[in-house]
Amino acid sequence: MEVAAGNLPATLTPLVGRRRTVTEIRRLIASSRLVTLVGTGGIGKSRLARAAAAVTQSKGTLTGGVWLVDLASVTDPEAVPGVTAAALGVHHVGGKATVPLIAAHLADREALIVLDNCEHVVGTCVALVDGLLSAAPRLRIVITSRRTLRMVGEQVFHVPVLLPDEATDLLVARAVSVRPDFRVWQGNRDAVDRLCAALDRLPLAIELAAARLQTLTVEQLAERLKDRFDLLIRGNGAARPPHRTLRALIDWSYELCSPAERVLWNRMSVFAGDFSLDAAEAVCAGGSLARPHVLNLLDSLVAQSVVATTERDGELRYSLLQTVQAYGRRRLVESGEEMLPLRQHRAYFLALARRTAEGWFGPGQAEALRRLRTEHENFLAALTWDIPSPPQQSGRIGPSVSDPDPPDGQAALALAMELRYHWCAGGALADGRRWLDRLLAAHPEPTLIRAKAVWSVAWVTLLQGDLAQADRRLDEAEALGRRLDDPLTQVQVMGLRGLAAIMGGRLEDAVELLQGAVDGLRALAERPAALFWLFQLAIAKSRLRDPGAAEVGGHAVAEAESLGERHSRSYALWALAFDAFAREDFEQAAALIHSGLQIQRTFNDPFGSAMHVNLLAWIATAGGDHQKAARLQGSTRVMWRRMGTTIFDFGPQLSDFQTRSETANVEALGRAAFEECVAAGSRYDTARRCAELGLELHAGIVPGSVAVSSPLTPREEQVAAWVAEGMGNRQIASILQLSPRTVEGHVKNILGKLGFHSRARIAAWWAAGRESPENALQRGLREAGAPARYQATGRRSTP
Repeated sequence: MEVAAGNLPATLTPLVGRRRTVTEIRRLIASSRLVTLVGTGGIGKSRLARAAAAVTQSKGTLTGGVWLVDLASVTDPEAVPGVTAAALGVHHVGGKATVPLIAAHLADREALIVLDNCEHVVGTCVALVDGLLSAAPRLRIVITSRRTLRMVGEQVFHVPVLLPDEATDLLVARAVSVRPDFRVWQGNRDAVDRLCAALDRLPLAIELAAARLQTLTVEQLAERLKDRFDLLIRGNGAARPPHRTLRALIDWSYELCSPAERVLWNRMSVFAGDFSLDAAEAVCAGGSLARPHVLNLLDSLVAQSVVATTERDGELRYSLLQTVQAYGRRRLVESGEEMLPLRQHRAYFLALARRTAEGWFGPGQAEALRRLRTEHENFLAALTWDIPSPPQQSGRIGPSVSDPDPPDGQAALALAMELRYHWCAGGALADGRRWLDRLLAAHPEPTLIRAKAVWSVAWVTLLQGDLAQADRRLDEAEALGRRLDDPLTQVQVMGLRGLAAIMGGRLEDAVELLQGAVDGLRALAERPAALFWLFQLAIAKSRLRDPGAAEVGGHAVAEAESLGERHSRSYALWALAFDAFAREDFEQAAALIHSGLQIQRTFNDPFGSAMHVNLLAWIATAGGDHQKAARLQGSTRVMWRRMGTTIFDFGPQLSDFQTRSETANVEALGRAAFEECVAAGSRYDTARRCAELGLELHAGIVPGSVAVSSPLTPREEQVAAWVAEGMGNRQIASILQLSPRTVEGHVKNILGKLGFHSRARIAAWWAAGRESPENALQRGLREAGAPARYQATGRRSTP
């Protein structure tokens, strides 16, 4: 009579968390005959396999029993069948082959075998598993390994790290065994979270760390983790040797790698966060490691669970757990070749930043900015490397990724300078200011790189609202530009002084300076770069209530369209919207802001999103929709706070509009209801979500319509309005985000419906035969039942 048996050992400590993971593994066991649990060392593969097997055994459905075969201590692959037979109680008779004996023993049994720790004997395990599954149709096998078997029918389960709450629970559960009074409370929760994150939420690492809490506080332990391999050495003496210390655990994985795989592991440790295949090839190749071999070696390290993968924006990215990275970095230093990957890492990311800066005013801006954000951690890491100048040599080690490169002493400064669009358009103002200031202090040499870096940090500083420091930086940049005879630096300084003048409320000065910057760049054949100052000129003119603001703004939009540029285009649309808002044409202003927000949503630019949404909030206030206005202002508050600045830093005019808008909203809603709306808006706490909130609330934000009855459709009304401003089809198409051909069709329809034969007649009809925007607005407000204070004639006291 067959006795349902097994040899699963009893556990000494309960499994903390992992309930969903165990359930998922049991589901796979029920549906697949071969399940492989893969993951990095210490992630808990063995514990999970045994837990799932124990639950399966407790159900009593496997009459052939549940059997554990631990292969961790097997050093000879040929011994695997014998160890398996011994674990199952199969006696080796005579000279018969072992695998057929095991197969015969299991042929009619419904059993489950756990082959634990197979990574070092994968080849033998493949033959064993194939023989057993073929001969025993009711048999199921679970494998734990750092690499898959790559067999047909294999169901692979990638074991995840612990969830944050699970990691905390495990730390507490193990800590109380050495310090019974240990608990997590408000005073140490941040340190606990930081500790678990630094340990990659690996169960083994957390258990080793918990043992140290007998003599260290959580805060002390977290601070000492830079020496984790010397710190986490008090493990379980009963554990298998590779699992007794953190160093032994990673040593075990490292020894399983080939020499070339170890070199790649070491060199990949210079990356921060995740990285692309292109980056891995450029940074890690050189010397003994040829670039064409990197892909295959990387694929092997992924298969061995040394390298993790994730997909982001359609691209596969690679990363190392912090523990694995720290181990590789130590090995890299010990190898004496640390400078090669460090220098190539900086060169690669400098080249990436430079390409983005040089091609900024053209197509692909949103994708370029997204790439810069993706590589943010690597950029910061590249700025920190202390790389001495290499010895003179005739050849170059490794691929050239940035030629010509600046001297090593100035490479970090060059990188910080080339990242100016990342700092400013990407919203990383604080990081940009910190690194540019630090590197400028470290490299005082009067070079062209320094000149560009000085005006770049002036731009960052202006966006932070620090006009005094920005002015000092601009003085230095201007002096360097003259000393180096660099007209481009001098023109950029002129433009930045114009931006400073806008922020300081000196609008006449701003117009003169910005016009000079536009003219200067065009004279230098820098037409794309001139676009940046052209939209700033439109902003200055719109704030000045200059009648030419719409013409300049329209020209900026058309110029952006011709270049395939969209970021500056959104700011030009903002300038046009502000001009319409200042003229109290709120319908037109709202329509332009809608177009600008559609662009901003793709850029995730916190400054641009905040500016657009703030203006939309003022429009909502003027239209009497105070709830929407307050929600919009709640979202922009988050944006300004994260950038370390505020809208009140951008000139007295905007400060006045913001103050009056908030005051009107509080008066209409009451302080409590106003703050409730602000809180609701603050949940839209990223630049993209801020822009999406603006798009969501845009509909109906202007009650009534400023348009009078006419035979034209709403879109034709918009086109006619811009024709009346003297704009061409291309400019109108850029503003309304239509094709020039579509605009041409609208113009033909307008001419046909009105019986005109020229654009001049459309302009005259619009000017002489239509109701004024002010009167149309007041009529719309009356029809919508707006409060009396918004129905006064002339300009209102609120924006």
